[in-house]
Amino acid sequence: MAARPTSKTSESSDKVSVICRALRRAIIEQALEPGAKLPEDALGDRFGVSRTIARHALGQLAAEGLVELRRNRIAVVATPSWQEARDAFDIRIQLEGLVVRQLAGKLTKAQIAELNAHVDAEDRARGGTDPVSIRLATEFHILLAHMTNSPILVRYVSEVAYRCCLTLSLYSRPHSTECAVNEHRAIISALARGDETKVMELMHHHLDSVANRALVAPTPQRGRDLLDILAPYADEATSGRVVKLPKVMRRR
Repeated sequence: MAARPTSKTSESSDKVSVICRALRRAIIEQALEPGAKLPEDALGDRFGVSRTIARHALGQLAAEGLVELRRNRIAVVATPSWQEARDAFDIRIQLEGLVVRQLAGKLTKAQIAELNAHVDAEDRARGGTDPVSIRLATEFHILLAHMTNSPILVRYVSEVAYRCCLTLSLYSRPHSTECAVNEHRAIISALARGDETKVMELMHHHLDSVANRALVAPTPQRGRDLLDILAPYADEATSGRVVKLPKVMRRR
């Protein structure tokens, strides 16, 4: 019988999760730019943890494709190539087609209300910054994946969606919040009607349109101090104010 994890192990895991959540959001919202260095000692100081815990967090983000681990334990925000960016979107289109096919006609009224509430939040964010709108738009897709109750779909959709966010920070034109909101509402409507063919077509068109807005011109880097950049994300992550997506429930 496997030994139960000790409280110390659980505490370390919680700290790793806090750092991952903060860094992931900072990367998605483009506060941390592709190529930005992520020193273990600086992260340890910012989050009040050991370098070992910071290293574990960076390793997890590397597995998600958001961080690159280089020689001499140097970690940087990943810089995907143009081909990697296109591949990520192609994979995402196929994965999310599976998601909406599973959900068509099977969402509860509470789930439909939750999706609509999320899109309302996207609508309220219109006119704000592109990175926040992109994050909210991405979280809509991850929320859909959670509603399948499939751990493997949640894992892969989340990872490829986060990679696509990173791609948008490198190559995209200004984010069209109006298009995103309208297309998300159309997807919800088709899911509620149970129109499997239509919702798969809508999702394919929606994600392909996002991918086609990408350009090969990277955004100029701003060169800000890492600790200053992470301050609001670290404070928010440790305070518990970050909105958490629902846990995956096992199918019975």
